Amino acid sequence: MDKTWMFVDRTTSKYDDGVDSFIRFAIVNSDDSNVIRCPCTKCRNAKLLHPNVVKDHLFVNGVLESYTTWFWHGENISSVPIEEKIESDFEVGDGLNTVEMVDAVYRDYETKPDGFVKLLSDAEKPLYSGCTTFNVLSTLVRLYNLKTKHGWTENSFSELLSLIGDILPKENSLPTSIYEAKKTLSTLGMQYKKINACPNDCILYRKEYENSVVCPKCGLSRWKVMKNHKVKEGVPANVLWYFPPIPRFRRMFGTKEIAKDLTWHDNKRQIDSYMHHPADSPAWKVVDHKWPDFGSEPRNLRLALSADGVNPFSNYSTQYSCWPVILATYNLPPWLVMKRTTR
Repeated sequence: MDKTWMFVDRTTSKYDDGVDSFIRFAIVNSDDSNVIRCPCTKCRNAKLLHPNVVKDHLFVNGVLESYTTWFWHGENISSVPIEEKIESDFEVGDGLNTVEMVDAVYRDYETKPDGFVKLLSDAEKPLYSGCTTFNVLSTLVRLYNLKTKHGWTENSFSELLSLIGDILPKENSLPTSIYEAKKTLSTLGMQYKKINACPNDCILYRKEYENSVVCPKCGLSRWKVMKNHKVKEGVPANVLWYFPPIPRFRRMFGTKEIAKDLTWHDNKRQIDSYMHHPADSPAWKVVDHKWPDFGSEPRNLRLALSADGVNPFSNYSTQYSCWPVILATYNLPPWLVMKRTTR
């Protein structure tokens, strides 16, 4: 079944025809032809609506692109071509290879052996006595992957964990709440630093300013000033959350499949007259020309700096002050580094 319409502009005839074919398919496979699940980006298959309303939603909100196997609408999962199931190495196994996973994070725990022992224990502990296919860590990684992919709420995820725990044999090791699950999964995480900053963003309180309590540029207090003008010492007025990139790069190269993907642009990219990847762009070629030693090594990382919501000139009315600055790794295949959002 052709599903390429899901990834084209909503104003094209191909998208129009694709929506019509989907609606017909859903009605044929529905127990009640008056209602079908809506796979738009807002309903996410959670609502049963009249087919005409679903059609309107698909044009207004767009179709959920990750929903490539229409199992909510009668499609048999076994009928999906194998190449669709393994579009990327990230989705193969969904975290079942916990031996490789634990090995990849070993360096992060060289100075915290207790944390590594806890991680190793969860990777070796079977889900229940006699279970040979899942352990605690692989189960949680697989479930959390689904939670993130399909936008489940934390409450629904906790209820799911509780239900699965009731279904499994009584002496199972599955956490029964998202709080407990996060405690287990947090051992896979990477460190971050919280750095105090001037409320006017003049400086970061690090290096020569680490022990300062007043900004040397504008004179404002490092600490939060309450409404009664009292300074609440020890509570920073502004905080930068810093995620050091070097440990994350090491983690990427320490994982076999990701390390292979980092050279995809050099050994697997289709080369023709079209732009399939940033490696096809003039900017990429300029870097190769100006710095040939860097460009000749495909493992060297090409990074893009992206800022979301920064308001440097106060043009926006919002008072919200959390502005993420993100590094994207362009070495990776397109389906791992970017997501189609523009119609």
